Amino acid sequence: MLDRRFSVAPMMDWTDRHCRVFHRHLTRRALLYTEMLTTGAVIHGDRARLLGFDAREHPLALQLGGSEPAELAEAARIGEGFGYDEINLNVGCPSDRVRDGRFGACLMAEPELVADCVAAMKRAVRIPVTVKCRIGIDDQDPELALDRLARAVVAAGSDALIVHARKAWLDGLSPKENRDIPPLDHDRVYRLKRAMPNVPVIINGGILGIEEARAHLVHVDGAMLGRAAYQEPWRLLAVDPDIFGEVAPQATMQQALEAMTPYIADQLARGTRLHAITRHFVGAFHAVPGARAFRRHLAEHGVRTGAGLDVLREAIARVGSRAPAEAAA
Repeated sequence: MLDRRFSVAPMMDWTDRHCRVFHRHLTRRALLYTEMLTTGAVIHGDRARLLGFDAREHPLALQLGGSEPAELAEAARIGEGFGYDEINLNVGCPSDRVRDGRFGACLMAEPELVADCVAAMKRAVRIPVTVKCRIGIDDQDPELALDRLARAVVAAGSDALIVHARKAWLDGLSPKENRDIPPLDHDRVYRLKRAMPNVPVIINGGILGIEEARAHLVHVDGAMLGRAAYQEPWRLLAVDPDIFGEVAPQATMQQALEAMTPYIADQLARGTRLHAITRHFVGAFHAVPGARAFRRHLAEHGVRTGAGLDVLREAIARVGSRAPAEAAA
């Protein structure tokens, strides 16, 4: 059984394999998610490139986008074969490209189809299948829309529900605006949990730190951080101590980045450019003296052909000794 008390959200263009290895050096226990991959990409694309991951990333979930039950079942089967610990269906992304492909948040309007998709994936794999959704879209009543979708997918076998506590306005707002403008309604997610006490419910949306995540755990089974975890990754150092009562894998961000160096060296030897990895470190030292110099050094030198570990170490040397949380206080 996966421990879902804390997870890092799937984020397009952000939570790639390098980002996830970095996050794993900050927390052993968080459940990590891939970027969303479409069924077409998984079935017909370069699977090693798209689906490959480092063993240290476990526990790790694969998020899929699609709306054809047979294709989702095949993609889920492939994901299980690669060793993922969970398959998650995206019913929350509001982008035009996703909507044009008839998946993502627009599926909130078709709960029966989503249920068919979940049932097909459950028949195809032995690992958990979960759904990540919004509380509703456009003019839907969240009380009715979320309840209808939740009951349909749970009846079909969904092992957990991850709910972004905002509506998605597909008509009138951009994907970026949909992350901020629709008001948060965490209480709606709490009510869902009370109505379905035996179903694991994980809350997402607008959670800014580990203390907030802990507060949500009074009402639901898990909390998922998105942008706060990516833009200020130092927050993840508190996950294991504060959520799970365990020691963090590293005491400081400097130690975490140093622990990343064997992985980085291996990736550089495989032809990966340094910037592909270090771009995920931009917020590592938020509010610490020297953070701007750290970012500037990586930006100027990390993108150069042949850039190596010396660039990262030179950037780290520009940072002060205080921890980000202490500096921010």
